[in-house]
Amino acid sequence: MQIRPAAALTGALIGMSALFLPTATAQATGRTTHHHTVTVAHRGASAYAPENTLAAVDAADDLGIDWVENDVQRTRDGELIVMHDTTLSRTTDVEQVFPDRAPWKISDFTLDEIEKLDAGSWFGPEFQGEAVPTLEEYMDRVSDNHQKLLLELKAPELYPGVERQTLRELRREGWLDHRHKRRLIIQSFNADSVRTVHRLRPDVKTGFLGTPAVADLPEYAEFSDQINPSYTTIDAGYVSAVRSVDGAHGKPLEVYTWTVNDGPTAVSVAGMGVNGIITNKPDVIRDALDDAS
Repeated sequence: MQIRPAAALTGALIGMSALFLPTATAQATGRTTHHHTVTVAHRGASAYAPENTLAAVDAADDLGIDWVENDVQRTRDGELIVMHDTTLSRTTDVEQVFPDRAPWKISDFTLDEIEKLDAGSWFGPEFQGEAVPTLEEYMDRVSDNHQKLLLELKAPELYPGVERQTLRELRREGWLDHRHKRRLIIQSFNADSVRTVHRLRPDVKTGFLGTPAVADLPEYAEFSDQINPSYTTIDAGYVSAVRSVDGAHGKPLEVYTWTVNDGPTAVSVAGMGVNGIITNKPDVIRDALDDAS
């Protein structure tokens, strides 16, 4: 299990204490808000730390953000790691470390090779040496911070069986027990993948990434609890249509929209009735929603 630096851990302790403090004090920590729109830190607080790293998880926690989003993929030797792109080149120094391995696909590298890479320097010199985390390491940090996770299966069509493997890893880490399941949502752009997760673990909350036609919503509702579209593709009418359909667990489908990084847009989409906003700047969005309420 990963141990956080003391300074970062302080943020987690403050966040936990807010759960047990009177409302006014909790508000001072940033944990309690007056609106009902969840703020989700996209790839962690990725405006302030390199995306999908433990540093980004900690940055979200230090801002008082409970929910983080990540992306899961698989290495050549079958290990689950957290990274958005299907290649390593944008967010690591793989081109320098392995110059002859283009196009640097994740699936062409072993975990041992990926662990040699620097996933932080591209973002800023203060993050030099930040590693690409395994899913296990990532879950440990989210657990340590008492945070919640919106987990995306990224390009699952490239990794046959990744749904079962991910669920197995989550179970091993304790994230499929009754207490943790309330802090977990699994989503994907791949409808078949979401359907597979629901079939394997119908007790786990799931989301489909995209903007299905209103006429198709009942089909998605058979295996999804959320419809999670880009904010550029929705309006109040669409959100209302989604929320009028009951999802896989018999409750109205939720809408978590992405990727909103400014206050006025956040207030606008919250006014459409979305349940959550996924953002690189979770503090900006949370504060804008608080001010608007």
